[in-house]
Amino acid sequence: MLTAQICVNVKTNSIDKTFTYAVPERLNFLCAGWRVIVPFGPRKVDGFVMSVEELPGAEKLFDFALKEIFDVFDEEPWFTPKMMQAAQWISDFYLCPLSQAMSLFMPGRNGRKISKKFERILKLAENFSEEDLKKISPRAKSQLNLLKILREKKEIPALKISSQVIKSLEKIGLIKIEMRRILRDSYPKIFAAQKNFDLTSEQVAAVKAVEKYLHKKIFQGFLLHGVTGSGKTQVYIELTKIVRELGRRAIILVPEIALTGQIVDNFKARFPDVAVIHSRLSVEERSDTFHKIRGGEVGIVIGARSALFTPIENVGLIVVDEEQDSSYKQDEAPRYHARFVAEEFAKFHNAAVIFGSATPSVENYYRAKKGELIYLPMTQRIFNQPLPQVECVDMRGELREGNKTVLSRALQNLLRETLKNHQQAILLLNRRGYNTFVMCRSCGYVVSCRDCGLSMTYHADGKLRCHHCEIETEPPATCPKCAGKYIKYFGTGTQKLEQALSEILPDAKILRMDRDTTNKKFAHKKILESFGRGEYDILFGTQMVAKGHDIKNVTAVGILSADAALNFPDFRAAEICFDLITQAAGRAGRANFPGKVIVQTYNTEADAVVFGCLQDYESFAEAELSNRKNFFFPPYSRLVKILFMSKKKDVAKIFAEEVAIKFNSEAKKFSDARQEIFGPIPSRIEKLKDVFRFVLLIKTSDLNFVRKFLHSLNLQKMPEVQIDIDPTVTN
Repeated sequence: MLTAQICVNVKTNSIDKTFTYAVPERLNFLCAGWRVIVPFGPRKVDGFVMSVEELPGAEKLFDFALKEIFDVFDEEPWFTPKMMQAAQWISDFYLCPLSQAMSLFMPGRNGRKISKKFERILKLAENFSEEDLKKISPRAKSQLNLLKILREKKEIPALKISSQVIKSLEKIGLIKIEMRRILRDSYPKIFAAQKNFDLTSEQVAAVKAVEKYLHKKIFQGFLLHGVTGSGKTQVYIELTKIVRELGRRAIILVPEIALTGQIVDNFKARFPDVAVIHSRLSVEERSDTFHKIRGGEVGIVIGARSALFTPIENVGLIVVDEEQDSSYKQDEAPRYHARFVAEEFAKFHNAAVIFGSATPSVENYYRAKKGELIYLPMTQRIFNQPLPQVECVDMRGELREGNKTVLSRALQNLLRETLKNHQQAILLLNRRGYNTFVMCRSCGYVVSCRDCGLSMTYHADGKLRCHHCEIETEPPATCPKCAGKYIKYFGTGTQKLEQALSEILPDAKILRMDRDTTNKKFAHKKILESFGRGEYDILFGTQMVAKGHDIKNVTAVGILSADAALNFPDFRAAEICFDLITQAAGRAGRANFPGKVIVQTYNTEADAVVFGCLQDYESFAEAELSNRKNFFFPPYSRLVKILFMSKKKDVAKIFAEEVAIKFNSEAKKFSDARQEIFGPIPSRIEKLKDVFRFVLLIKTSDLNFVRKFLHSLNLQKMPEVQIDIDPTVTN
């Protein structure tokens, strides 16, 4: 009997094994990689064929009759061997069911059949000759005209041709009709002009350093550390050109959809075989793109993190642009980090992986210092353009001098001057998360935990709570530092900023870019294009306005609440603050006019603010590494967050406590590595949909030990437990 091992695609952690099904005779072509429909209990579900084998005497091996596979989804195997290898690695590393990992590689997670569009194509019959024209009456001009067109063009769509003409010619065997799948292109109207200019010496050095590994077809990781405006994209293009000449393919990752449009323009100007993948495309559009990639029509895939999971083969280069961005981390199962996955995939393909950024992640900077990644510095902007001038404004002083608006006087003056010169400005409102922190506007003091120093979070029950140590306290009526009465619960929104701008600059044309204005497909691209055409004077919004955009007429940038990230209870808070200041500042002065940046802050003394204003990455990274080492945070450790959930508060907490006790016991017995576990503490959202949530956080220098420990308890199979390896949010 022919049997298949099937991984069923069901949404539950408890089922993490394959099931044996009988393969009916009509499906005897099946092999590993096919998507199928199988009976599972009382319902039909989709599944993935992991292997097929002839099993003699299968009827006697089981105590029950094997169920048969019902049907297949596609015309060919969906998963390539590399895709299956990658899915297995994700399942093993991130402790998630294999079905969850494999669902990443489908255009739609639910496995439904994709509605495919086809068109009728007309061609001359294979044995057509000039003599056949005598079969047509001279009065049948429409038939003769169609044959004339087909003799010239070989084939045409049947859409606008009379059905009677088609039937007549088909009946006498002069033409044939073929059905051809229509492959939609979500970026069909991009015809960007190719830009030709000489590479800088630093760009040339970066390209040459990577090129030798591309020719050898061996894995190597690189950190391309280039200041804003140094031409990192051009390095990506040059390396992609080399890869394509070698007959291999490339994946270019960007962290957010907002950054996709511009890089697509740049690549489509140079290459004819570019495909784009991101979550705003419909399932059908993604399916068509997958089909083109599988058929060899695509040599370059560009997109957000999901672009990793296409059926692309023979990959020679993977680029992770803005590699420090937290958007590369998926916050739902499977909770993978695209930065780590990209590197592992590059190993599968013997490809080069390039991590590019003006503000690299501290972890990758540390790896480059150790030699794990080859360091490629680019310290100068192209055309020797200077970095923008940055001014730091202390908002405590603004308040003391009577300015109670969200815009400092210096920023107001800069905006007026910019508009007077017919130039443009970008304003970033540095707002991260939804929790409110408590700060004194007089002196800048933020209420922090007495034990760990992280800012305390204001909860709806009126309490301040540390999400790291579980210390709880009442919010102060006056400032504990200066006794001031200007205690504020911070959370300024973009709509409030828009109102302030309209009052201060009533004649300015203002464009907002945030989650509310970009919820439609291509909304990001339309906003940036209209701003790039000069239709608006000021573009403002959240983090999405800060990175990657190259708009020549922007000379002014304002960063509001630059230190807001510092008040977030996260060990990466300083890094996030520094990144946003540096990245946002880099939008100014990228053409013929010098740039000016105003950084508004209540904490002018913080390292992240000081070094961000100086645009001094190395000094910031060294200070941050020293701090991380003292507290055993990455890159000196790896983090694992375990979330326990229950409708009964005590049940979740007690279960978490039992796991913590067992972990400490096992670590002492079987691990020589440094291991620390914290908690259980209430999650940042302690109660969600009537479910209580508690967190354990593990810091480890031996991630394999932790993963084996969690696996031994089968925590990954429990629906009331979530495991997050390398979390970006620790509580």
